[in-house]
Amino acid sequence: MKGVVYLVGAGPGAADLLTLRAARLLGEADIVFHDALIEPAVLEFCSKAIRIPVGKRSGRHSTAQHFINKRLADAAGRYRTVVRLKGGDPMLFGRAHEEIAFLKSKDISVEVVPGITAALAASAELGVSLTQRLAARTVVFATPRTAKDAEPSGWEKAVAAADTAALYMAAGDAQYVMQSLLAAGVAPSTPVAIAESVSLEGSSVGAGTLAELPRLAARSKGGPALLLVGKVFAACGEPQRVQEERGEAAERPLGDGKAEEGPVDHRAFAGALDQRLQRSR
Repeated sequence: MKGVVYLVGAGPGAADLLTLRAARLLGEADIVFHDALIEPAVLEFCSKAIRIPVGKRSGRHSTAQHFINKRLADAAGRYRTVVRLKGGDPMLFGRAHEEIAFLKSKDISVEVVPGITAALAASAELGVSLTQRLAARTVVFATPRTAKDAEPSGWEKAVAAADTAALYMAAGDAQYVMQSLLAAGVAPSTPVAIAESVSLEGSSVGAGTLAELPRLAARSKGGPALLLVGKVFAACGEPQRVQEERGEAAERPLGDGKAEEGPVDHRAFAGALDQRLQRSR
């Protein structure tokens, strides 16, 4: 028996931001290998599956990629539907290409299910277009992280050349990122924002300028964080500066301040969704 391995994007965190295809596959999965930061509400969709955490977190014990590859291949020999559940979108800084190449070398079928990446979720919650008319016509998704044996990526030059940039896995290296961007010619007054725990309860944004980046990063609460750079984010810092002048808290929650909806029973929702999808076939 050879099953199919699905690389599924879990989106930025909120369970109701999963795609319909992702929700269906999680409900059908026999086994799910998931990243460390997948929210429990998302895992509730895996009602019938064996769940195995295999994700990576900076500075913590992680599962080696070659071991993940082998486990996926072994699982495809035993189960019909195998899901590799990745935060955000599988094809963006998720090492999906290594898993795809390994599985194809073993003649195992692989399909990719896109997810909403953090940059787009942050843009939506902030109400700030990454390609604001007359202000930004180019967008870069980058990371300062590189493998130990890799050549320099030139990420800072790409950011400096773009109107808007979203930097993944960067907030924890704020001092290095600031110095690298300044050396690449980015002005110290360039607006920046750090969006943390996007789409989740308790999400927040800290905004200021590139010169203030280390101070902003020091306020992190430890959640998944995305660094945003560009003049389109100037408006994010205006309410914050007023608060600082008044001596109030310098962070504000993401979103528009509307009343929160009541708690969602994600398991019941997943079951109802699965029934509807089955009827639609």
